[in-house]
Amino acid sequence: MKKWYGSFIAGVMLLAAITGCGQSSNPASGGGKSSSELTVYTALEDDQLKAYVGAFNKAHPEIKLNIVRDSTGVIIAKLIAEKDNPQADVVWGTAATELLGAEKQNVLEGYSPKGIERIVPEFKDSKDPAHWVGIDAFETAFVVNTKELEKHNLPVPQSYADLIKPEYKGMIVMPNPSSSGTGFFTVFAWLQLQGDTEAWSYMDKLHENIALYTHSGSKPAKMAASGEYPIGISFGYRGITEKKKGAPLEVVFPKEGAGWDVEANALVKKSQIKPEAKVFLDWAISDEAMKEYNKNFAIITLQDAAGGIPEGYTKEPKSQLIKNDLNQAAEDRAKILAEWDKRYSTKSEPKQ
Repeated sequence: MKKWYGSFIAGVMLLAAITGCGQSSNPASGGGKSSSELTVYTALEDDQLKAYVGAFNKAHPEIKLNIVRDSTGVIIAKLIAEKDNPQADVVWGTAATELLGAEKQNVLEGYSPKGIERIVPEFKDSKDPAHWVGIDAFETAFVVNTKELEKHNLPVPQSYADLIKPEYKGMIVMPNPSSSGTGFFTVFAWLQLQGDTEAWSYMDKLHENIALYTHSGSKPAKMAASGEYPIGISFGYRGITEKKKGAPLEVVFPKEGAGWDVEANALVKKSQIKPEAKVFLDWAISDEAMKEYNKNFAIITLQDAAGGIPEGYTKEPKSQLIKNDLNQAAEDRAKILAEWDKRYSTKSEPKQ
């Protein structure tokens, strides 16, 4: 209980720092009415949240957001653990495959937000009402420190096949799929691309080159940026942002095709659902919100989106994605993770 409470307080303190507590009187109420509050569980990156929450506060100053931010695996575990006494009102920007698993635990309430018809079909729940709605797609990338590889006179890997070459032994870090959405969709991509037998054989060979499995999808990119390890299997956004900060990085989208998932939103099942939760979910797929997501991600979930492609992505970002079955990923998740943990968890960093 103390651990959860500490995470909640940390989330509230983060929000206070980035949004001035996110609270304002409702202009329509004459300034005398206190703000309504929502507790939002999210796996969105800290440096994205400032702009996103700011945009929401501008649109809805009458609603205060209490943000609880953690990795995808932790967010979903928290939702399930709190099933009989849910604390969150909504989930924002958490991997769709994990939300599909949460749905099986009956912790999500169906709600189709306003504008859902504009979302690409494969990026939203097919049921009506929807139990999850995607906002953007994020994909596997190699974040490579070119200076560190130059010291070893090694080329930048361009493919999954390159990663198992013996010259990269001890140079690679990647996320643990049990705790990281990025880690899981990367592992699932290998299974889809190669089939079970070849994929597990591939991961056995890759394991020989892995120095560490992290519990965060962004940490491998940060470790590559600092030069701690030359190669981080991470996701495109984090590698690109680290490069923009001046790190000597090359961000590679593997030539076999990038694994991917959708950052998605959902309504938490509660005995009393606040109307403000639906207001938030409506806003979270609005044009205004999508413009904010598009500043960070090349692929947003609107049909015929005319947004730009952020610097660092390929000109046709959707073309680099593998054919992906999110429902199958959710169905197979427990079995895949059990096998992965049995084979490789000895190299995982300690859980904090």
